Amino acid sequence: MSRKNILSFYAVLLVWFFVIIIHILNPFYNPISWDAFGYYLYLPLTFIYHDLGLQHKEVIDHIFALYDPSNTFYQATHIPGGNWMMKYTMGMAILYSPGFFVAHFIAGITDYPADGFSQPYQIALVVNSVLFSMIGFWCLRKVLLQFFTDRITAVVLLLLFFGTNYFIYSVFSAETPHNYLFAFYAMILWNTILWHRYHRKKNMIALALLIGLASLARPTELLSLLIPLLWNVTSFKGFKDKVRMFSTTYKNQLGWFVVIMAVIGSLQIIYWKIYSGNFIYYSYVNPGEGFEFLSPYLWKVLFSFRKGWFIYTPMMLFAVTGFWFLYKNNRKLFYPLFIFFILNLYIVSSWSCWWYAQSLGQRALVQSYAVMAIPLGYFIRWMAGRKLYSRVLFGLVVLFFVWLNIFQTWQLQHHIISGDRMTFAYYLKSFGRTKINPEDKKLLLVQRLYPDKKPVIEDESLYNRNVLKEFGFEDKKEQKGSHYTEKYAHTGSGSLKMDSTLTYSPSYRISFDDLTQRYYAWIKVTVWVYPVHELDETPSAIVITFQHKRKNYQYRAQAFNNPEIKKNLKLNRWNKVEMLYLTPEVRKKEDNLLIYIWNRGKKDIYFDDLKIEMMEPKDE
Repeated sequence: MSRKNILSFYAVLLVWFFVIIIHILNPFYNPISWDAFGYYLYLPLTFIYHDLGLQHKEVIDHIFALYDPSNTFYQATHIPGGNWMMKYTMGMAILYSPGFFVAHFIAGITDYPADGFSQPYQIALVVNSVLFSMIGFWCLRKVLLQFFTDRITAVVLLLLFFGTNYFIYSVFSAETPHNYLFAFYAMILWNTILWHRYHRKKNMIALALLIGLASLARPTELLSLLIPLLWNVTSFKGFKDKVRMFSTTYKNQLGWFVVIMAVIGSLQIIYWKIYSGNFIYYSYVNPGEGFEFLSPYLWKVLFSFRKGWFIYTPMMLFAVTGFWFLYKNNRKLFYPLFIFFILNLYIVSSWSCWWYAQSLGQRALVQSYAVMAIPLGYFIRWMAGRKLYSRVLFGLVVLFFVWLNIFQTWQLQHHIISGDRMTFAYYLKSFGRTKINPEDKKLLLVQRLYPDKKPVIEDESLYNRNVLKEFGFEDKKEQKGSHYTEKYAHTGSGSLKMDSTLTYSPSYRISFDDLTQRYYAWIKVTVWVYPVHELDETPSAIVITFQHKRKNYQYRAQAFNNPEIKKNLKLNRWNKVEMLYLTPEVRKKEDNLLIYIWNRGKKDIYFDDLKIEMMEPKDE
């Protein structure tokens, strides 16, 4: 190693030291949980349980009982035919596999259960992830040294680690795809540089493997293909010339690239075909999630106090500004990197769940920081040539951004700031605080409940109550033909009789936009039910759901034969049943709230006085 590059070498060592020491000093956590559980699940189901289709779900039930990886088994979907399909593609499982096989060997020669989830597997996944962090940073150093001095390279590396939310994903959540993909982008950049310098087949093969596996981990990372494709291209003519060069001079290497990419992609396609019966299986079955390419959430992604990129990672303002200096100084780099940045930001901003669940800032952009390091370097190089007072002011701002990133990471770890419920008002209250008044937490966005939790309104005085609809089942439109009866009535002259000839009661439908202009509302449904047969013989339920393009999401059904409900219902008398529902984060304001009673039984059961109320917050 040349002594002239010693500063960047020490910068990498410092980053490695922090990654390792923080893992050692912090309490150990089970990394095989939540989304990572879903990424990882391919490995034990294939190599230990030999049941990738999960025909025997009791295996999962046993794992959940022992290790409690998440509140619900949302990481897979049950489909007709008995199989369970993984929600996530298998790329991360492949990247986890070195640690998995080492752990399986260790479990086999020790007393630990060789079940794929015991402590050796947990430790191995952490070590595997830390190694990827280290490889990624070392590779990024090699990339940056191709364009910048040793000093600037060292500064860029330290700012990326300490001054951005890559810090939390390389230290506290290293098992997430963002940490791994950061390393992959660094390696893609390095092999792109080497191929364009030497045109060697091994670098083309490396690019195929890296881009293929990155795309298998997160299909949107196929966008990384633009980096080698557009490298050194400054015009449309240059692009056509490059395509012609690939198809003639380097057609053999191109063939290798296509074959390797096809083989990697076929792994997922084969899995889908075997277990779902289709070559392509869309695993995000929740209609409430999806891409909104015609109306991306760009402003919220960049500037919202809930998850704004520039709010929680302001260091990246310098990187984005650096594109101007990159354009002025190196257009062969500007076009591939800027086009990648714009398209990547557009794709990330187009996802309807634009806040990407629990995180500090925009986690979906973290992997792109390896690419953004280059324009950041150009900005710092420009700043290094400014007058002393400008450099001092810049240094103070940078120190503040570094402090802010590390301190807010600490705040998130200690639940002072929220990973998904932040508001401007709460941001101001929590800024710089090491403790928070519990009363201030009322300023957060409403607490979203997991599907298996019973919703509760803690203080109804904070809400305005409005009656949306009342069904007395005496209006002709509500009678459903011959199903109006005067045999029983809670109020008025009759009620609705449901039996094998009537599956659905009259329904109530309203768009979210017409329902409320608030961020959310509570829906309270009250109905009086008169059972004349055992409730297990007349299975019925109140159903509340939202629909996007007539497909249900945030679907809730409160069954009358549920043990908690059934114990309070008496035969041959009127019983009051209530159901609470918190409106979801709707995908579109035009999506509809739908409420009805669903009858699945054959015997008669009677309903009256269905009342639908809305409670919306007085102040937000």
